[in-house]
Amino acid sequence: MSTAIDSPAAATPVVADTKLRARRGETLTGWAFAAPFAVLFVLFLVVPAVYGLYLSFTGETLTGANSGLVGLANYTEALTDPDMWRSLGNTLWFTFLSTVPLVVLSLAFALLVNLGLPGRWLWRLSFFLPYLLASTVVVLFWTWMYNPKIGLINGVLAELGIAPVAWLQDPKVAMFSVVITTLWWTIGFNFLLYLAALQNIPEQQFEAAAIDGAGKWRQLFSIVIPQLAPTTALILTLQVLASLKVFDQIYMLTNGGPAGSTRSIVQYIYESGFTGYRFGFSSAISYLFFAIIVLVSLAQYRILNRRSGR
Repeated sequence: MSTAIDSPAAATPVVADTKLRARRGETLTGWAFAAPFAVLFVLFLVVPAVYGLYLSFTGETLTGANSGLVGLANYTEALTDPDMWRSLGNTLWFTFLSTVPLVVLSLAFALLVNLGLPGRWLWRLSFFLPYLLASTVVVLFWTWMYNPKIGLINGVLAELGIAPVAWLQDPKVAMFSVVITTLWWTIGFNFLLYLAALQNIPEQQFEAAAIDGAGKWRQLFSIVIPQLAPTTALILTLQVLASLKVFDQIYMLTNGGPAGSTRSIVQYIYESGFTGYRFGFSSAISYLFFAIIVLVSLAQYRILNRRSGR
């Protein structure tokens, strides 16, 4: 004779309770593993962000004078500050000058390597190796390259009978010099993403296109570029955000000069807070810049999604 506990109806609550305990144990284990990161995330990102927002509504300075609440005064001053707008314009100009070639050239290099050139490992290493260098090493290398008297670039120009160029001293040329340095330094990352995406395109698509009489150019525009659309969207997003936050190479190459022609908005925030000691004002500029980045990201997201038909 079966007891009540042996019946399926009585066993079901026991099984359900066991599964519930197992899930709770897994959840607690997951939180235990995530706790160190969560603590550091809150301490070094959330708390400074909230405190920075608070500072933007105060007149906080290094001396402690006028540290009380000033409302929107810092934001009003920032929006009417010509130096802030000029720095923002420099940043947008750099973003445009660097993003376009960093996408186009990295795609071109990936296509060339993917064709099966001899020594492909050497090409991959050559394109990607500069990306592994520290910004200080890159800047030191290009500072010597741009030297107006003994630099390699002006030496080549002299051999060609061209007058030397003040690459980092001429306001009309300095930003282009920074862009060239950035291209050489960072193009390897985009190149690697494109190369990986190219190698994931099924070979059967090219074979079918060849049977239908499609040439290489037709295959490029009908197969390769559409297949690379998600990768291109990712690269564009990452590149625009990285360019908007440019600081290292500009600060070390030109220090924002000559005559402020290359000073980025991030450098202006740094100078306002740590050179001018106006922490409240620099915090206000940083949050205005944060709002611009959010708007640019949302606009870019909508444009890319609309093109992909989502």
